[in-house]
Parts: sequence; structure tokens; C-alpha cells
Amino acid sequence: MVKMKLFTAILGMFLMWECHQVEAVGGFIRTSGLHFVMNGNPFFANGFNAYWLMTLASDPSQRTKVSSAFQQASSHGLTVARTWAFSDGGSIPLQYSPGSYNEQMFKGLDFVVSEARRYDLKVILSLVNNYDNFGGKKQYVQWARNQGQNIASDDEFFTNPLVKSFYRNHVKTVLTRFNTITGVAYKDDPTIFAWELMNEPRCPSDLSGRTIQAWITEMAAHVKSIDSNHLLEAGLEGFYGQSSLRMLQSNPGFQVGTNFISNNQVPGIDFATVHSYPDQWMSSSSDQNQLSFLNNWLDTHIQDARNILRKPLLLTEFGKSWKDPGYSNSQRDALFGTVYSKIYLSARTGGATAGGLFWQLLAQGMDSYRDGYEIILNENTSTNAMITSQCRKLRYLGKLFTRARNIERLKRAKAIRNNQWQANNKGKGAGN
Repeated sequence: MVKMKLFTAILGMFLMWECHQVEAVGGFIRTSGLHFVMNGNPFFANGFNAYWLMTLASDPSQRTKVSSAFQQASSHGLTVARTWAFSDGGSIPLQYSPGSYNEQMFKGLDFVVSEARRYDLKVILSLVNNYDNFGGKKQYVQWARNQGQNIASDDEFFTNPLVKSFYRNHVKTVLTRFNTITGVAYKDDPTIFAWELMNEPRCPSDLSGRTIQAWITEMAAHVKSIDSNHLLEAGLEGFYGQSSLRMLQSNPGFQVGTNFISNNQVPGIDFATVHSYPDQWMSSSSDQNQLSFLNNWLDTHIQDARNILRKPLLLTEFGKSWKDPGYSNSQRDALFGTVYSKIYLSARTGGATAGGLFWQLLAQGMDSYRDGYEIILNENTSTNAMITSQCRKLRYLGKLFTRARNIERLKRAKAIRNNQWQANNKGKGAGN
């Protein structure tokens, strides 16, 4: 009875948005109103972050860890991996200097994409870092200084013409890369779910948000001019700007120069993202207060994605560190449970939220990568059981939506046949 009521409700919701359907071709993810679709079917993106994939895959002796992580993820029902398509300067670069690339590292990224395809996973590829790790905007600015540019702040990454040209060139290089394993250009590969302009863009020198708004507008257009196949997101954490006091009060007590609403309304930005780290943002607050903040943070973004942006929403990072003072497994489970329940409720009721990607997935034997947030799926933990359960629920929900679509199409086909039969037989037997 409960399943029947759920199916009836889903059929009704399906009829409301099916008329806006945009068919995907060749397995590319598309958006249809508030939803993701693949080959015409709803797509829910339950997944994980694994920033390290390209780095390890660049060493053939370490590639088994990538394969192991993907195999475990796929077997648990996860569908999306988010990872870095950047490593700028430093000791293990993808990009040695502007326009000069490390082919061995690029072959590592080739392996990541090809292996994701093998395990039926989609990947979100982020194109630069806001932070110093893996180079980031600091390295881009330093490259410009090395060429004589007088740059005072790393935030000029978003405004300096030479720095922006470095970034645009990197975007073009990655998007037009031909995978040495599959032979398919990245921009033509449906394994890639979406591009991400930057991991957690921040511009604290301009809290008005105008600087980042202009940069997102320019770079979104640049990406779309090269690749019209894939979706694009900005990489935002979800902080609100100064335009609305109500929304501003949803922030964890600070601003970073972004605006969840206006940044995601930029043409070319296909869906919104939000990150959730109350243990970092409110480290001096109690766990209960952090959880209360999380509830409000998610509710606000889920509502705004549905009612204002009218675009899908992905929770592209969330987690709870075992390094937090007073940590217990129940605290992590409470956070995952809150995130997953809100995603499922939104998805089940036709809302904009289509999934969540926890931070971060590791394979066994990667102790040096443990940061407190790590999840190893073949360890028998209560959190892992929650991840598997969420995958099953979203997969079942997707099947219900697909069934609703097929029933509606059968009804339409039957109606067309009936109309044709009536038209063909109209007037037959007249005068007898």
C-alpha cells in the first residue's frame, strides 16, 4: 500500500515535469527543469569525492587503488565521483607552467576517466583550486608575477587579464584532451558528468560578490563555447551575499565574496552546488548546534534551488571528521542521516535536490591520505551501511520515475492509435 501511494504520487509529479523533458543523447547528463536526466530517465547523483585519483593514477604501480575505489563504489551503488583535473606547479604537477603539461600526469587522468566508464560511474572534474593545495589561484598569480605583472593580491586571479588567459588556456587544454586509453576527447565523453569552474571560489577582498560574479559569467561562456555536451557548475560552497538579509543570516557567521543566488543564475551554470562542513565553520559550537545549523543550511538551499533558481542542486561536499574533539561515530551518522534524509525527501517530492557526494573516499592502504573525513567502503561501519541504504533508496526512486514515464508514454501511444482508428473508420458504413 505504501509503495502504491508513493508510485501514484511520483506519477503525478512526473506528469508535471515530463513536458519539459530534454532528451539526452549518448548517455550525457542533461537537466530537465529541477532534475537531472540521462537518456530520458531521471538520474540521481549519489557519490563521493576522491581528489587524489589523478595523482595516484599517474603512477602505474598505484592504479590498482583507483580501480579498487571505483569497484567498491560501484558495488555499493554509488554513481558519481568528483575529483581534480588540476595540479599546478609544485613537485607533482599536471601543469608545469602556463601551457606546459606533464603528459604522465595527464595519462593518469585518462586512466581515471576510462576506469570510471568501466565501472559505470560519472565524474565531475574541477578545473582549478581556490586554495594553495595543488597550486591553485596562488600559483596562477605567481606565474603572472614571473612575467612582470604587478599583482598585489591572490584575488586578482579573478580580474588580471594575463591570469585569466592562463586559466582559459587550461580549460581548453583539458576539455579538448584526447584520452590516450579510450581515444575519445574529454568534451565528447559522456563519462564526464560536469565541469566545475573552481573548487570553492572565494574572493574576500570583494564581499559585494561582483568580482566573482563577473569571473563566473566570463568563464562559463568560455567553457560552453568549447563544450556544449556537458553540464557546468561553479564549485560554490553555498554562502549567500549581501543582497538579502534573510539569506545572509543563513551563513555560518561570515562571507567569502560569493552569492549562492546570483552566481548560480549566470547563463551557462546548469546546476547549483552546496558544501556542508559545520564542524569546520562552527568549530567552537556544540555538536547539537552544528547539527541545527546544518538542518537550516540545507533547508534554505533546497528551497532556494527549487523556488528561485529553478535548477537542480547537488550537495557536492559534506562530512564529519573523527579528529573533531569529542567525536563519536554516532555524530557522523547523525550528519549523514540528516543530509541523506533531506536529499531523499526533496527527490521523492519532485524537488531540486538530486544527490550528495561525501568527502572523501579512500581505498585500503592509503593511510597517508587520511584527513579525518575518510570513508573506506569495505570496512564494516554504520556510516557505510547508511551510504548503501541511500543508494538503494535513490535507485528505487529512479525506477519508479522511469516506470511512470513509460506508463505515460504507453497511454499517449494508445490514445494516438485510438484517434487514428476512429479517423480511419469515420463514415464507414454510411448509407447502408
